[in-house]
Amino acid sequence: MNTIRIRCNRFCVFTGLFMISLVGFGQVVSITPNFPIISDAITITFDANEGNGGLSGFTGKVYAHTGVITNLSTSPSDWKYTQGTWGTSNAPELTSIGNDKYTLSIPNITSFYGVAGGETVEQIAILFRNEAGDKSGRNTDGSDIFITIYTGGLFANFAKPENNTIYSIGETIELESETSVSASHTIKLNGIVAKTGTGTSLTHSFTASATGNYIATLSALDGSATAFDTIRFVVNPSVETQAFPSSSKLGINYISDTSILLGLYAPFKEYVYVIGDFNDWQVDTAYFMKRDADNASWHLSIPNLVSGKRYAFQYLVDGEIIIADPYSELVLDPNNDNSISLSTYPNPHPYPTGKTNGVASLIEMGKTPFNWEMTSFVAPEENELIVYEMLVRDFVATHNYATIIDTLDYLENLGVNAIELMPVNEFEGNESWGYNPSFHMALDKYYGTPEAFKTFVDECHKRGIAIILDVVYNHAFSQSPLCQLYWDASAFKPTIQNPFVNPDAKHDFNVGYDLNHESPALRNFVKQVMQYWLTEYKIDGFRFDLSKGFTQKNTLGDIGAWGQYDGARVNNIKRIYSEVKAVNPNAYVILEHFSENKEEKELANYGCMFWGNLNHEATEAAMGYNSDFSSAHHSNRGWDNPKLLAYPESHDEERILFKNLEYGNSSGEYTVKDINTALDRSELTWVVFSSIPGPKLIWQFQELGYDFSIDYNGRVGNKPIKWEYNEASNRKDVYEVYSEMNKLKLTYDAFDGADFGLDLAGKGKRVHLTNATQSFVVMGNFDVVQIDMVGDFQHTGMWYEYFTGDSLDITDTKTSLNFEAGEYQVWTDQRIKTSFSIGSVLDVQNNLQVYPNPSTGKVNVELENGTIHNIEVSDMSGKLVYSETFLSKKAQQTIDIQKLPFGVYTLIVYSGESRIVTKLVR
Repeated sequence: MNTIRIRCNRFCVFTGLFMISLVGFGQVVSITPNFPIISDAITITFDANEGNGGLSGFTGKVYAHTGVITNLSTSPSDWKYTQGTWGTSNAPELTSIGNDKYTLSIPNITSFYGVAGGETVEQIAILFRNEAGDKSGRNTDGSDIFITIYTGGLFANFAKPENNTIYSIGETIELESETSVSASHTIKLNGIVAKTGTGTSLTHSFTASATGNYIATLSALDGSATAFDTIRFVVNPSVETQAFPSSSKLGINYISDTSILLGLYAPFKEYVYVIGDFNDWQVDTAYFMKRDADNASWHLSIPNLVSGKRYAFQYLVDGEIIIADPYSELVLDPNNDNSISLSTYPNPHPYPTGKTNGVASLIEMGKTPFNWEMTSFVAPEENELIVYEMLVRDFVATHNYATIIDTLDYLENLGVNAIELMPVNEFEGNESWGYNPSFHMALDKYYGTPEAFKTFVDECHKRGIAIILDVVYNHAFSQSPLCQLYWDASAFKPTIQNPFVNPDAKHDFNVGYDLNHESPALRNFVKQVMQYWLTEYKIDGFRFDLSKGFTQKNTLGDIGAWGQYDGARVNNIKRIYSEVKAVNPNAYVILEHFSENKEEKELANYGCMFWGNLNHEATEAAMGYNSDFSSAHHSNRGWDNPKLLAYPESHDEERILFKNLEYGNSSGEYTVKDINTALDRSELTWVVFSSIPGPKLIWQFQELGYDFSIDYNGRVGNKPIKWEYNEASNRKDVYEVYSEMNKLKLTYDAFDGADFGLDLAGKGKRVHLTNATQSFVVMGNFDVVQIDMVGDFQHTGMWYEYFTGDSLDITDTKTSLNFEAGEYQVWTDQRIKTSFSIGSVLDVQNNLQVYPNPSTGKVNVELENGTIHNIEVSDMSGKLVYSETFLSKKAQQTIDIQKLPFGVYTLIVYSGESRIVTKLVR
């Protein structure tokens, strides 16, 4: 005797591989025949009033967007043989039968979809839309609709009710069984026979008279086979009022290694169940949440869990809404987790396929605490920050923290003392910049495990590198439980009751769904989320994306008004600042704000730091055009405190090298569009820009002259990861110059800006830095021709150029110096030993001698320590004009430059692994 068990429930129809839908598809579509097999002609009837109601009342043509799930599909989103093109009429059209109902006939599944031979269709995947695709009919939760294709023979299920249906006392409960062929039906209720009969269906009705859990079983016998189905449903108890435990917080509370307390803030809701691995995803009155007297705060203690075991869970709210915990620390995503490599996230918890749908929260009982090795880290002072902005996805090919740890030597040598990570909390999908958050407190698994992230933070702290998180509290995306808990499916936006999210944005720059920072619920949420990142992962601060959006002032249609002073917004940000500082007084609070200067100044005086976008000014100068760097210093904005984190590049701006190569200026043979010249001018830009007192930020690979446009592969698309640039000598030069400037900035107090002068408006830019013991003059020629610049040295006497080792006896502080196009010089009144190995040597007089210089013919090149095996000469455009390799490696070599035109050249001397660069005049 063959025994076949098919289970059809409120959340899913299980075929052995995938789920049907979150809340059952029966309300949205009906199928003829009830148990279709691959050879059947089937008719699908769509009721536009059911599900999300996205096409309710629609009078135009309705199309099906449909495909199939086969034995080769890897997930419910892996549709095969999809029909038509979204946003066009090239799709199967439905027939209207009135009353917002439509039909689609499929004469033969295999031919309709064009399924290849040998491939088994397990489900039809379908949703309905208008031609443009901006209106669609789906399940209530917005998910796709799936229809099981059976294999023939006897099948049985309960047509009514759906599994986990929830009833109230006094309601009529109707049980209806159905079979694919005529059979003998036996329906039992809690183990007692309720009704028997023969045919293809059987109905039993009764009145709910007692609260509790009910199990209905169906057995069907056709003489040769038996089929079974089981459903569970409950009759709701009354909600118990019990105070929310004062020692607990919303979200997940680990009470012991074997017990938790869950807390959910959900005003206006009637009841909440917890479903999960611990109750096999069944609605059970033992998991019925209690409610605080505030009628909003729900809680439930769950004992008797197993230490060392992981559990997934969700909330079922009012019998219709299924969400993961808004305060989830980790989540399971059935549509995206399967593309995360096991090397990045080993031993993932299995998703409960066939038992639920949507994102689920994940907990781990009795987890061993992380062993932090660095327990005394002190973050760098704000004014000394050199921040490296990083998108994990585009920094290393493995896109994981373990590999980034391997790059920390590179970053430490660059002089970086803080890493700012673009969002690493759970965002929609895997491939993203991260500004589409779904779970603000959960670590996104695409970059690695919590342990890997903590190890990364710990390793950074060991090197004196702080970690700053880019966080997104302006908005959430639709997958977020903050949205889903109060969601208008037909309008595809939050309802007016939503205590976290505005139904409509308050400003024009909003993306996703606008968070309400005047709501106590949202304020508490943000506060708790920030506390978590600061304590659980020892994060050193935050960069608040789109902080100008932290307001309820409606400025839609008037961007100018949005940027004007907003007292309520100021108060919101001051509150957030204070909440961060209450957890860690040294934590950074950095705003991406760009509002009226009055507002920024007030917040800066309160302690907030600001992103300072100088991309336009920096790229214009690098390209060889007029620009002014003055606003890179806080004083030129009228601010009292050095709270400006200025940058020439960021994730949001075009790359310096790309603009140099595409739009660079030129004069004669000198052109910024030449790659070597373009790279030299990146050095020039950072030499001057970084010497301006105050914190600075570098975008990843800026220090290697990254030259792919921000719009390559789409603005937020994956960009080529070019670590090979670090092996190219011309790009390594850029890295070394950046590194040297960063080390100067961090080593010498004169760069702190207590006594400084700025002349940044012309093509010849100067920065003067002074303290009691040392002075610096930084100069750069951003023109494409030679210019003379007055040094305005702070005093007379000996001065030393940092990169070349040249020295000058300054007898007149107004001494004028000649600068080739793109040349920079860093002068100091004390000779500084440099580690610079590829741009220049420490002491030209003592280590390298070039004579005669100037010369009209032969030039002697003598190295005091080491031997010379190659000499190159380049003109000022970077073009190689002379090269000679010496078979006999000696300390002194002679070259002949009489065939070169008169002018200034760059002499490059190769000795072992070193490259020594100085000027040569013909």
